[in-house]
Amino acid sequence: QVQLVESGGGVVQPGGSLRLSCAASGIVFSIYPMGWYRQAPGEQRELVARITREGGTNYADSVKGRFTISRDNAKNTVYLQMNSLKPEDTAVYYCSAGYPDWGRGYWGQGTQVTLSS
Repeated sequence: QVQLVESGGGVVQPGGSLRLSCAASGIVFSIYPMGWYRQAPGEQRELVARITREGGTNYADSVKGRFTISRDNAKNTVYLQMNSLKPEDTAVYYCSAGYPDWGRGYWGQGTQVTLSS
């Protein structure tokens, strides 16, 4: 059974930082591209960042220079370091393995990130 369990969400002030973690089980983690998506109320789910099994990364333009995705294959965990957070970063953040938006992968259950002053 595949499980992706996110943690690290919460309420933070604008300008603050959070680090999200996603622990994977039930998959051969090292061969999967891993990603973070987010979905704000009333909006479609969007890709925030992705990291390939080789460690290559890509980011949404809206988070470039502020967010960093990384992975630790020994711990079967992917991270999203989020700095200089803005109110528009408020969303539920979902971990992904593979390409679940194309029907070829898995989703986590999501973790809420809320920006509030």
